[in-house]
Amino acid sequence: MTMDHFMRPAPVPRKFLTPGVIVLILLALNGLAFLAGRLFFGIGAVTNLSNQYPWGIWIGIDVAGGVALAAGGFTTAALGHVMNREEYHAVVRPALLTAMLGYTFVALGVMIDIGRWYYIWHPLVFWNGTSALFEVGICVTIYVNVLYIEFLPIVTERFIGRVNLPGLLSRFNALVEKVLRALERGLSRTMFVFIIAGVVLSTLHQSSLGTLMVIAGPKMHPLWQTPILPLLFLLSAIAVGFPMVIFESMLASRSFGLKPEMHLLSKLGAMTAPLLGVYLAFKIGDMFIRETFVHLTVVNTASVMFVLEVLLGVVVPLRMFLSRDVLKSPPLLFTAAGLTVLGVLMNRVNNFVVAYTPSYSLGAYRPSLGEISVTVGFICILILLYRAAVLIFPVISLPDRSLSPRARYTVRG
Repeated sequence: MTMDHFMRPAPVPRKFLTPGVIVLILLALNGLAFLAGRLFFGIGAVTNLSNQYPWGIWIGIDVAGGVALAAGGFTTAALGHVMNREEYHAVVRPALLTAMLGYTFVALGVMIDIGRWYYIWHPLVFWNGTSALFEVGICVTIYVNVLYIEFLPIVTERFIGRVNLPGLLSRFNALVEKVLRALERGLSRTMFVFIIAGVVLSTLHQSSLGTLMVIAGPKMHPLWQTPILPLLFLLSAIAVGFPMVIFESMLASRSFGLKPEMHLLSKLGAMTAPLLGVYLAFKIGDMFIRETFVHLTVVNTASVMFVLEVLLGVVVPLRMFLSRDVLKSPPLLFTAAGLTVLGVLMNRVNNFVVAYTPSYSLGAYRPSLGEISVTVGFICILILLYRAAVLIFPVISLPDRSLSPRARYTVRG
């Protein structure tokens, strides 16, 4: 039997505070300070947004980039549950946690980017069935709830049989225990519905984000403006799903002093190559069909960013994922996954920020210090919440210490 037969999800026995965590907390507090300024004094007090440029990096990175990079949640769910590949269940929980936190901050990013942020609930009541943005908003809203429901079995697993409320609340221990067990039974019978719903909802809003930029029409640079942009958004999200899992898993292993699960991550890397190949074929094929390659002969910001996006974010990692030496090497596999993540992030920034130029623009958009601080702060808070979650809940698979070394040897043999 393989190694993962005596690996079990368990809370990571590490302390929360480290020098790196303290730095993240300081950056998070800085971002929250600027966020408070935006909420109390208006969006114009913190950002460089205007009627000409109504969105910036809060949409390009926090929302569009965040949605794409959270795709590991639905790709691993499809692999582990829908396709019933049980050996990949060890990476499903970390991917689910990353997706859950990522989509939570996507929703927060949308809220702070709205002029009247306290009207974020309006799409739930005032429906506009002809709006692509409405479809994205409804799908993301439902999917966030689905992700939290999918995470509930991890919560029940952690606390069933361990409910010990303090002081006067101890009288509710038995009641809480009954609720947790009833919740576990109910979820075990219905979870397949939420898993399938999560995969379907993800494919819908991943592609619809591309539809938003198709609507922009001539305001988009021809290198990115194409009728198949929804398809390209969906293909790139699927292609980055497994690399994001590899990237997150290796970072977590390094942070907690654990050995990366190379027997699983290498297989995910091998499966990434054809996905990147399909995405690259559609992207380059579309460029030649529309003959937009002529815009690459002019050296400017758009052409340079397009070349970097394709070469560094698709071509180089594709070649790396095709190499057996790369798949067996943790540093090289991490590099290939990191380049893929960077490439998709660049693609979203290019589409929503670099390629977007209003016809009546009087100047270029540059993010303010406040916008950068809030974005960095959100990323830091997400990392801190991820660390806290894996210390409390059984998310990451660890060696099952209930087995003796002799028993582990017997199982492994």
